[in-house]
Amino acid sequence: MNDMTNLLHKPEFPRSNGYEQAWMLENQMGPNSVWLAEWLARDLPLARGMKVLDLGCGRAMSSIFLAKEYEVQVWAADLWITPDHNWKRVQEAGVGHSVFPLRLEAHALPFPEGFFDAIVSMDAYHYFGTDILYLGYVGRFLRPGGTIGIVVPGLMQEIKVVPSHLSTPQKNGKIFWENECWSFKTAEWWRELWQKSGRLTDIRVDTQPDGWRHWRDFERAIEASGKSIFPSDAEALEADQGRYVGFVRAIATRIGNEAENLYDAALGARAGVDT
Repeated sequence: MNDMTNLLHKPEFPRSNGYEQAWMLENQMGPNSVWLAEWLARDLPLARGMKVLDLGCGRAMSSIFLAKEYEVQVWAADLWITPDHNWKRVQEAGVGHSVFPLRLEAHALPFPEGFFDAIVSMDAYHYFGTDILYLGYVGRFLRPGGTIGIVVPGLMQEIKVVPSHLSTPQKNGKIFWENECWSFKTAEWWRELWQKSGRLTDIRVDTQPDGWRHWRDFERAIEASGKSIFPSDAEALEADQGRYVGFVRAIATRIGNEAENLYDAALGARAGVDT
């Protein structure tokens, strides 16, 4: 077993091991979204034919994985990656009949109320979902009894002062802790936020065992492959050893069958609609 295989072949993710390592490296945009999708999906009630929104799908690796492994229909939504590029990946993966790439902003979703059986997000939800109002918004597009599940980079303990190993330059000059990292929250923080919504039941929040190690290994593999988009954070993750940084997973079920008011008065005002 070569060094790259040692980094990328994970007994914790047996389904992911069936995907080409070169494909995962070529299409990465950060932590391995296929591993994150496998960890999330093993506790989701996914069934053939379900309609799933993959919010912030990046280069659609997680969408392709879910379609292949669970035979669900996936709306692969991302703001930064064009549908043309994701559609090419989807077709090459042989799931053009079940993955539908879209370019969407997370606060402007064009779907009917209750359209999806599940809403998922890998390594993206923390960029918009820390807003206390967002869960109420996105939950409208989930049918009663449907499931929402996310995996986000998170904190294993609260941070008031950023530890030096996360805030000083690594040997490559990259500083791990950027302003965006303040969107990293603990499992308990996410649990409390979702409990406040009043729209969810069966809320389950946990952290990924050895999440820091998987993240570090993928960073090392990207660096070794020469396919890095950003300078590696492997050194900072190694120094951290999971004391502060890892992955948080949250899963819950939508309750209620009341009709939702989808009208956004502020949007109507901008459009010149009489309110």
